[in-house]
Amino acid sequence: MSTSYAPSLIRIARADGRDALADPVDLPERVRSLRKERGWTLEQAAQAAGLARSTLSKIENGQMSPTYDGLKKLAEGLGMSVPQLFTPPKSDVPGGRMTSTRSGEGEAQVTTTYEHELLSGGMAPKAMLPYRARVRARAFEDFDGWVRHDGEEFLYVLTGEIRLFSEFYAPLDMKRGDSAYYDASMGHNVISLSAEDATILWVTSLT
Repeated sequence: MSTSYAPSLIRIARADGRDALADPVDLPERVRSLRKERGWTLEQAAQAAGLARSTLSKIENGQMSPTYDGLKKLAEGLGMSVPQLFTPPKSDVPGGRMTSTRSGEGEAQVTTTYEHELLSGGMAPKAMLPYRARVRARAFEDFDGWVRHDGEEFLYVLTGEIRLFSEFYAPLDMKRGDSAYYDASMGHNVISLSAEDATILWVTSLT
């Protein structure tokens, strides 16, 4: 990775607005659903939470906003934490997203030190950024300092031999089949040691 590549690739991956806030939980509906999942009547749920039946009824009907103490009692009565009370349930519908990239059809990002091919560009939003890279650099001095960016990173050598430089560790020589996983906020650079440019698979987290 050259210093110029990381922000541009990550901007591409995030251009779909993946950082937008999720819709807020409908607390009255959430409480009602949780009570019914347990097969409880209003009286039973109120007793478990240490609340008056009328109070719980008003909460479920959106006629009362409970205090934090009331939320804590309600959550404990339902056998969960307050944050879990506000966490929407996972959909029962299985996820079905998929995309593929044919060989050589990835989106190209070329720099003086690497030739990147962004993979799975059709998937948005995504939590990981996969790309194949041809390593053109042959010396640490080919870079304009360390590369650093948010997230974690997985590196897998596809062909040739490389040297992984990292800010807090000794240089690591790697060959085909070798891999590394590291904190991407730590300075890091990769050069080819083989006569031909090495190729690697990089997967960067976007969280």
